[in-house]
Amino acid sequence: MADSARIEIEKLKSKIRYHERLYYVENNPEISDAEFDQLMGCLRELEEQNPKLKTDDSPTQRVGETVVDDLLAVEHNPSSPMLSLSNTYNIDDLEKFDERVKKIIGVNSFDYTAEPKIDGLGVSLVYKNNKFMSGATRGDGKRGDNISANLKTIRSVPLYVDSKEQFGRFEVRGEVFMRRKTFEEVNKQRKREGKPQFANARNCAAGSVRHLDPKITHDRNLDIMIYSLIVTDKDASLIQSQKAQSHSQAMSLLKAMGFKVPDVRAGLDLTGVLDVVKEYESKRSDLEYEIDGLVIKVDNYNYQQKLGATSKFPRWAIAFKYPAKQATTMVVDIKVQVGRTGALTPVADLQPILIAGSTVSRATLHNEDEIARKDIRIGDTVFIEKGGDVIPKIVSVILSKRTGVEKRFRMPSHCPYCGSTVFRIKGEAVSRCCGLACPAQINERVRHFVSRHAMDIENVGPALIDQLHGRKLISDPADIYHLTKEQLADLDRMAEVSALNVINSIEKSKHRPLERLVYSLGIRHIGVRGAQLLASVFLSMDNLINANHKDIENIHELGPSTAESVTQFFSQHDNLDMIEKLRSAKVNMFSDIGNAGVSLVGKHFVITGTLKNMTRNNAKNRVESQGGRVTSVVTQKTDYLVVGDNPGSKLRIAEKIGTVQLDEDTFLAMLGDV
Repeated sequence: MADSARIEIEKLKSKIRYHERLYYVENNPEISDAEFDQLMGCLRELEEQNPKLKTDDSPTQRVGETVVDDLLAVEHNPSSPMLSLSNTYNIDDLEKFDERVKKIIGVNSFDYTAEPKIDGLGVSLVYKNNKFMSGATRGDGKRGDNISANLKTIRSVPLYVDSKEQFGRFEVRGEVFMRRKTFEEVNKQRKREGKPQFANARNCAAGSVRHLDPKITHDRNLDIMIYSLIVTDKDASLIQSQKAQSHSQAMSLLKAMGFKVPDVRAGLDLTGVLDVVKEYESKRSDLEYEIDGLVIKVDNYNYQQKLGATSKFPRWAIAFKYPAKQATTMVVDIKVQVGRTGALTPVADLQPILIAGSTVSRATLHNEDEIARKDIRIGDTVFIEKGGDVIPKIVSVILSKRTGVEKRFRMPSHCPYCGSTVFRIKGEAVSRCCGLACPAQINERVRHFVSRHAMDIENVGPALIDQLHGRKLISDPADIYHLTKEQLADLDRMAEVSALNVINSIEKSKHRPLERLVYSLGIRHIGVRGAQLLASVFLSMDNLINANHKDIENIHELGPSTAESVTQFFSQHDNLDMIEKLRSAKVNMFSDIGNAGVSLVGKHFVITGTLKNMTRNNAKNRVESQGGRVTSVVTQKTDYLVVGDNPGSKLRIAEKIGTVQLDEDTFLAMLGDV
């Protein structure tokens, strides 16, 4: 009986490990959650009936019952301390790094690897005879905190490595992190419970993995990415494996052993490294997790050994850091802006701070309810970040910095621009000015019209718009195209040369494609993406004006509220009159997209591997310019998987669910390039 139970338990353990790997590491499940839970239930039942057969590496033992009083310090392997990386924010330093490496190793031709630098908590995991034994935080590099019980709760951490590779003892190092979606869910739950929210995913992951109760760690759904393999003998002395003579080989080996590893690009020279830096800079906001840069390593282990390390950093690796996305600063004041629809938007004036490569001095606060929810006061010290690396926003208040002299914000009862009464419709979060002739609304409509993503009219800024409206030279955006050089030269701080520059910018903007014009009109619910879709479907302004509600609603990604907004806009005589003024000024009313190849409207693409004729970012722009959409994950909604050289796991997922695959030539033909 005991032998048959042992055999059955081992079969179940092996099967569960297999499905854990597919689900948590490869993102390619073969069974449903219910079927997986059934396997776990059978294993628990057998182990309860045969307690002597229950082992520490069993999948049922991920979450322990013990709550500890404190985390104990442990020593890292003295032969291989957990060093930090030297880092840089500019390309010049990468070139200098390349020169130093070449000088020390004495050769000019060798390979680099490049991989995303996960923004998480560095950890070390020790395995003996393929069984997970212990894990610790980086700490000071020589010693860290023992978090073994918490690491066991992470489902992408193998408790037993069911692999042909039989290392007596080995160590892997990686980053514990939290996915963006998981982080949002954790903060939503804390909000419901009235608890303070975490400022960012990294802080949440770090706090979760160091929690004294493993059950809390388990509930936070953490993940891990492994970036290093260290093979040792039984006494923890370093051994170089014959199957891992380089970093890229080690990563392939770890992946085969069931560890989750990052996207390691190998075989790169400096030019190739710079291409990967640019690629990830453009797509980092689309990833499922936060990264703060790329790690560049000399691939060959013999060269790494020759390069050595300082007391703090290895000389064979460097981190290229993207500009910071989050920082702390003070709210100096809260002022109110009036938008083109009359909406009053409170805006925080901040002490200027450098973040994500630019100086931020203002951040929108959206509405009065948002300010109350976050309890933002004038004088508070706050965390700010750039959403999508572009739009500054206040994440949270640092309450420990509050002194008691901070002031609460109150929405004004009258418009700060025209003095009209401010009203707020029941059920809406936005307060609005009721003054139809409010100068702020007219000015904001024109500012939107000339903005970069709209008609992009250079040299027409807020100060000039204020003057034009104040002199009654414009009453709507179309009036811009009927200005003369003489009218402009007569304005304050304008000379003949400046006036001519403005006229030239206005003339140049007449040739913008239709989607830019549609976006510039300021139709409610129509952003850049919506304008692209409308232009790619209707191809001309007249077709769009004459489109009915159902035609627009049927466009994938738009829907009934957007259709209602568009049809209502073009039913207004004032708006149609403005369109005619634009037409009389010879502003382009036709689309130059949607005609080159087949229509991509509403089609979802995913790209895997390296394309020969364009970067992924260029491919994404081309697809979106023709009404399609590029996402990073293959799902049932994906219409096409574009397959380049060296495709990743997305190809296997696409094959499994039957997604249509396109080689690069077919993809280019679809774009109209062949």
